[in-house]
Amino acid sequence: MIAAVLVFSNLILAQTTSVGTSKNWGSVDGISMIGLVQGPSSADAQLQVACVFEYTEGDIFKAPALPANLNGLVHLDEALKGELTNIRKSGQFQGHSLETLLITPPAGSISAKKLLLIGLGNRAAFTPDLMTSVGEVAAREVMRLGLTDFAFASDLKDAGIDSPTALIAGNIVKGIVHASRAENYLKEHQLSNTRKLEKVYLLAGPSFFETAGEGISDAIAEVKNK
Repeated sequence: MIAAVLVFSNLILAQTTSVGTSKNWGSVDGISMIGLVQGPSSADAQLQVACVFEYTEGDIFKAPALPANLNGLVHLDEALKGELTNIRKSGQFQGHSLETLLITPPAGSISAKKLLLIGLGNRAAFTPDLMTSVGEVAAREVMRLGLTDFAFASDLKDAGIDSPTALIAGNIVKGIVHASRAENYLKEHQLSNTRKLEKVYLLAGPSFFETAGEGISDAIAEVKNK
């Protein structure tokens, strides 16, 4: 218990980036990769992506999950009047790896017009490599819907996963770019007529904004050379 309190205290002390801060970490193939300190219930985008593991009782509300005031999944559940928990607990969305569920939130509940849940599978089996595929699935769904921007929240820290922030952010970018390039190929061969993806808002908590930005910038430089 003492260790958990120390971890949470350190997170609070490390909050040097103000909520609402945004920065364009760079562009690749005409897609702006924008870091944003914001929770998934508050980011203003055409669509919000939130990632969740397979459900276990109270998983987003108790340690090792972040405390409620720092936990974007808790805020999202509250904005939806408990429906995020209800959907998961009832098995309507099981959270299997790369499973998706598209939700139209009630007016006034969250800032985004659409909410896309993407499953991360069993938390005990999670590896950072999965986030490349998650980023790809997110971008494909957004383009299929004819949208040009979306906000992405990995929600790993919120769920209590001690993940490598920079690597996770970079993998998400790589997946998004791969999906966009595949779609561009289809359009060049008259096999698709989707709209071009223009902006991605990559959400990060106040404690992780700069570290995530490093991973995003590194990934942009890497994929530009491919």
